[in-house]
Amino acid sequence: MQAMESSLMNDQTHQITLRFADGATHTVHSESGRSVLDVALQAGAPLIHQCHSGSCSSCIATLCAGDAATQPGATPSLLSSEYAAGQRLLCVTQANTDCVFELPYTSTAGQIAPVIANAFVNEVVRVASNVVRLTLELAEGDWLDFRPGQYLQLEVPGTGVVRSYSPSSIAADLPQLELLVRLLPGGAMSTWLQECARPDDVVKLHGPYGAFFLREEHRRAKHIFVAGGTGLAPVLSMIDGIRQWGGRKPQMLLNFGCATPDALFCLDELELRRQWLPTLETRITVDRGADGELLSGSPVSALREGDVTGPDTVAYLCGPQPMIDAATQRLIELGMSPEHIYSEQFVASH
Repeated sequence: MQAMESSLMNDQTHQITLRFADGATHTVHSESGRSVLDVALQAGAPLIHQCHSGSCSSCIATLCAGDAATQPGATPSLLSSEYAAGQRLLCVTQANTDCVFELPYTSTAGQIAPVIANAFVNEVVRVASNVVRLTLELAEGDWLDFRPGQYLQLEVPGTGVVRSYSPSSIAADLPQLELLVRLLPGGAMSTWLQECARPDDVVKLHGPYGAFFLREEHRRAKHIFVAGGTGLAPVLSMIDGIRQWGGRKPQMLLNFGCATPDALFCLDELELRRQWLPTLETRITVDRGADGELLSGSPVSALREGDVTGPDTVAYLCGPQPMIDAATQRLIELGMSPEHIYSEQFVASH
């Protein structure tokens, strides 16, 4: 057990205990009114965070004991049901009593600090009716690291606009990065990619961010991935991350879907991964126009009895919020433990 204490002790302080998934515990003391995140970071606790405004959900934790409420004036992105279940965004949460929080990641997960790096455009290739693959290469002397599933922020050159994307590649591929970008009519990134981007253009990156990443503590468990649209990007990174693990690979199931066959992408890459990883099963779905081996329906409807093989099965869900909600409900019906379901919502940004 590791304990870290701040020296800020007075009559209005509360003891905050942070429990990580690997059993490590950090203890800090909070002054009234200060956010749990600010106090913990000042004391050196390795918390994952980004926005400091309650909008990105990177610093989510579960309140297990004590009273901790949202700071006055803050508007966190949590649903009322999530708040009632004890979930808190630490950047906008203040402790009203001594508290205990559980973090959904290990104490080493937050040790990759966000950085700013420059990268050159290598290639922009359309891979589906509304998706392009953007390949970047880090500039000489610049570097960053990330865990499979985390995301980076890209500045759209010449606009000041920032967009977030999860690499479909892994850190072992650096200095090269691959991103899958959904094209949106009039979108800032979409317009730049289709009309302006050229090889050797410079893009500024920030990151990594996010608490959605491959959990190595579940190496032996069956892995279920449910991806909609470009939600496939972090899943590809996770599957390639598992391929890097030594020893026997876990059983894996990937359900991936789009609206129509022309919107599907990376099918050849998925077939290649099936050859590399005999323990990987894939089910490809479309809402309409299914033929051949394509399944009619959604990635959620493709979940079946027997997919959850035990209480240690883990699931990673990435796509639109309705898909995530439906997949979560279905997986719980099939016997999954809710605490083993990790998700990342992909939101279309113009």
